[in-house]
Amino acid sequence: MIGQLPGLEETLGIPIELKLRSHQIRAIREWFEKSGRGIFEMATGSGKTITALATAAKLYESIGAPLLIVIVCPYLHLVTQWIEQARRFGLDPLPCAVARSRWQEEFSVRLYKMAVGNRLLSSVITSNATFSSEAFQNLLRRFPIRLLLIADEVHNLGAEQTKASLPPNAAYRLGLSATPERWFDPTGTQALTDYFGPTLVHYTLREALTDEVLCPYRYYPQLVQLTDEEFDEYYELTVSIARLLGKDKDIELSSRQLEALLIRRARLIATASGKLQALELLLTPRRQSTHNLVYCGDGTVEVPSEQSVERQINAVTRLLGAGLGMTVSKYTAETPLSRRDVLRSQFASGEVQCLVAIRCLDEGVDIPETQRAFILASSSNPRQFIQRRGRLLRTSPGKEIAEVFDFVVEPPLELSMPGTPYYPVTRRLVGKELLRVIEFAKLAVNGPEALHQLLDLRNRLNLLDLGIEEHDI
Repeated sequence: MIGQLPGLEETLGIPIELKLRSHQIRAIREWFEKSGRGIFEMATGSGKTITALATAAKLYESIGAPLLIVIVCPYLHLVTQWIEQARRFGLDPLPCAVARSRWQEEFSVRLYKMAVGNRLLSSVITSNATFSSEAFQNLLRRFPIRLLLIADEVHNLGAEQTKASLPPNAAYRLGLSATPERWFDPTGTQALTDYFGPTLVHYTLREALTDEVLCPYRYYPQLVQLTDEEFDEYYELTVSIARLLGKDKDIELSSRQLEALLIRRARLIATASGKLQALELLLTPRRQSTHNLVYCGDGTVEVPSEQSVERQINAVTRLLGAGLGMTVSKYTAETPLSRRDVLRSQFASGEVQCLVAIRCLDEGVDIPETQRAFILASSSNPRQFIQRRGRLLRTSPGKEIAEVFDFVVEPPLELSMPGTPYYPVTRRLVGKELLRVIEFAKLAVNGPEALHQLLDLRNRLNLLDLGIEEHDI
């Protein structure tokens, strides 16, 4: 099965049945040309995990023992997924996450055996939080063994508290990300480049779609109008934000107040009341469908019949389950890991028709069976919608095309006409939403038609020149 090299407890080789694609072969070649340093910038779903493990196998074939492989992931569920893939290559990785008592002694024993020559190869897979812990860092410092560090979703390691944990003695370094540049953090981005090396490959979503590595998709923006009350609140929050930005006094206090106002405004857009009605209209004729994902905001919505409020994710779950009779489950950070595995299996089989999430499915989760996504909420960070699109476009047997339904807010018509005092605010509001729409539409099968749906709104707000135009698609 595997072209193996002997380690005592572990082996490492590329599975015989695995055929690497040209972009994966190119990535491995470029990494070796950079002396074992670099970041693979590859579209979500295009095989970063397999490419990284194949790189490790080629390295072990080249340099031999001893070799310690440390794989770092941002989330616990990714640790599980990496272990499954690593075993295909002959590794038997030690999961180092959650309780220290479950891994510290075994990790120490493995390192000691390597240090005295009784073990040739060892691999561990850990979360960012455990990797940054003093217990883990102490063990790495105590045993200076030849090290390959692989960082999944490497952009997460550019934060101040995590980049200090990157071991200076790692002889070989590999970062993975579809979006390695940190959003509004050039210092963090530069720190990652300084440590891991240059960005390699640049395998784009367009290339992945052309090469049929990913599934083609149709994109359907859904305009949802804010109520007068919602727009009034949005306007007031925007005015308050502008006032704070104009202040010079007490920068720390102003920064905290500004962050709170920005979060309130983002949640208002994410949980606009019209989105639930629009979702119901879309899913009513699809109530027998399977493999649906719904992305919610983390705010609350009003429940008019009960004169109360509830979290949007609960309202959506109730609407689809009790309202439409679909089998639906929430998939959130609070969902236990064992339950997540069950849900992914039930979703793949169609037993669960719909998964409802907030951010838990944004990075790294493999659910290739997904046929359609309903995006009720998006942050303004491009990484989020790039990751979500990649999640949806993974290929699966019988899956010919994917669908994205993106809920786009617009202001009340009478407040978005030129000459009204609200016009500048409405123009900025829609402009932010359009940046995401244009990004989604430009590679969609129906891209020109998708943008045409918003032509009147773009014309009214003088936003026809924003980003690309229809003839550029």
